[in-house]
Amino acid sequence: MVLNPKGPSVEEDPMNPRLFFFAGGDTGPWQVQKIQAITGEALPFVPRLSVAAGDVSEIPGPHAWLLRGVTSNERYVARAEKEELVARQPVLGRPEATHAALIPLRKNAAWWSLTQDERRSIVEDRSQHIQTGLRYLPAVARRLHHCRDLGENQPFDFLTWFEYAPSDAASFEELLVQLRASEEWTYVDREVDVRVSRS
Repeated sequence: MVLNPKGPSVEEDPMNPRLFFFAGGDTGPWQVQKIQAITGEALPFVPRLSVAAGDVSEIPGPHAWLLRGVTSNERYVARAEKEELVARQPVLGRPEATHAALIPLRKNAAWWSLTQDERRSIVEDRSQHIQTGLRYLPAVARRLHHCRDLGENQPFDFLTWFEYAPSDAASFEELLVQLRASEEWTYVDREVDVRVSRS
């Protein structure tokens, strides 16, 4: 479960601006409030979380765990959906967004055996994932990281980072309830909910 605390492999360019690191340990700007296993195995509890883009050397060690993912193209959105997401998605790092959540999750083999159009049908036609997320913009900012792009031996397939103001905490909880009740989530075999805050 300790995920290569020495840093990225040779294949992972440490200066790639699309590469993000999430390190749980004793240092970092985000104070961990809780780490909860939703499905499958949890991550060990740590007091602090650091987030770095492109260069893991920016994260002081040691860490109990280090998760990696890369930002990528939107996999399942139609053009109109993408344009609406871009228009409504707020930037990360807003001063008022002092609460955040890191949600690593892994989908099962049945999910990955589906074709792209079959997954799109589940994600949006039946689960309304994109439309659900749009309802909570701009209150909740989000950035999705793909882990399988770094290799299939990663402990998670996706790392989603959410930021929101304390006044929008109830809305964020509603968003999670709706997503987790969808057909898409029946393919999730590991999910961890890491909640953090900063001054």
